[in-house]
Amino acid sequence: MTKIGVFDSGIGGKAIADKLEKLFPSAKIISVNDSKNVPYGGRSRADIIELTEKAIQPLINKKCDAIVIACNTATTNAINDLRQNHPDVHFVGIEPMIKPAAKLTQTGAIAVFATPGTLKSRRYHQLKHQWAARLTVLEPDCSRWAKLVEDNESERIDINSVISEVKRWNIDVIVLGCTHYHHIKDRIERAAGRNVHVLEPSDAIGARLDELLPTDFAPLE
Repeated sequence: MTKIGVFDSGIGGKAIADKLEKLFPSAKIISVNDSKNVPYGGRSRADIIELTEKAIQPLINKKCDAIVIACNTATTNAINDLRQNHPDVHFVGIEPMIKPAAKLTQTGAIAVFATPGTLKSRRYHQLKHQWAARLTVLEPDCSRWAKLVEDNESERIDINSVISEVKRWNIDVIVLGCTHYHHIKDRIERAAGRNVHVLEPSDAIGARLDELLPTDFAPLE
């Protein structure tokens, strides 16, 4: 049986794991997290690399055919090190969907909802420079969101204020740059309105796994 590992710093990865179970019903989905150290967003790059390497060891030991790093902060800071340390493992990362957002926007203004760790990472700045150099990119303060979602206190997140702030700039795309935020996607969509696209990478992860895994392993059509 094909085994797909899913790692996230906390409960954010559950949304990805649930999606993969639907896309790949013949696979065994194995999830791990690092809830005792969540959130990763405010940590140094060195800490993120060390914590991620330690947390994925159960997935390495179970010889997963692929491991999804279902955490933007871990992906943007640690995935290159993971690939160097484990060259025989297929790693699929999650990074902010700047390229799709740049192609989709009609107003030339997008918003990225992400952790401080993601926003200050080298990879994020590469993506922004490559695909959004001519766009207005709003990065509102979402630094407390992951912890509130993790603690089941997401109702304390003032989504309406953040949405009102970014919509003043006529944004028409919001990028969810943290899998914890998938748990409040419906609220974000309602607050943003029908004319704003809210992007998250679940389907893109499934497509990438389909490319990497054996040809006799196919997703559910």
